[in-house]
Amino acid sequence: MKTIFNIIGPVMVGPSSSHTAGAARIGLAARAIVGGQPSRAVITLYGSFATTYAGHGTDLALIAGLLGMEPDDERIPDARRLAVESGLDVGFKIAEDSPDVHPNTAKLELEGPRGTTRTVVGSSVGGGSILITRIDHFKVDFSGESHAIVASYRDQPGIIAKITSLLATEDVNIASMRVSREAKHARALAIIEVDQPVSDEARALISRISGVDEVMALPPVSSD
Repeated sequence: MKTIFNIIGPVMVGPSSSHTAGAARIGLAARAIVGGQPSRAVITLYGSFATTYAGHGTDLALIAGLLGMEPDDERIPDARRLAVESGLDVGFKIAEDSPDVHPNTAKLELEGPRGTTRTVVGSSVGGGSILITRIDHFKVDFSGESHAIVASYRDQPGIIAKITSLLATEDVNIASMRVSREAKHARALAIIEVDQPVSDEARALISRISGVDEVMALPPVSSD
């Protein structure tokens, strides 16, 4: 749905909502997915991100998001220096053009605070809005506009029913849900967008469901 936000764009530091605000939100989403501030990031830029990142501050915005900064944070121009001070080692790569990739796309290969590694691919789709399209090797479709639970599990009957039933007992309303899996009865990933934050207690209960490997609670990183 288009709103006045989509028309005039977000409050931000930088010249472009797609290249700066969207990039910061991709970084914020990746930070949440890896479980906090990463210690290392290799970021591959595609399309117009690759050709105009220096002039539009896309690189600074991505780093700032990984450091936990919002798009309107006045420290964004100092993101590289702040990354060094905080122990975040960042490198950039430029990808060849591909018609299959959105022109404002970044792939972030991250090492998280507890040694967790994640690959997150996100695109800035206009007006500061984003779309996360891949987590590790799972194809996803996640806008970051809502609270979400991301659960990694072994594909077997009853897992999703148990997760959704537990959320219902916690009075958490589900807005949407998407599931991606490697193959039948192999690893799967569920992204469940919800209307309110999920408590640490509920997340812990979900993680104890037989077959569930990991549960992440993601805050919103985009605005309507």
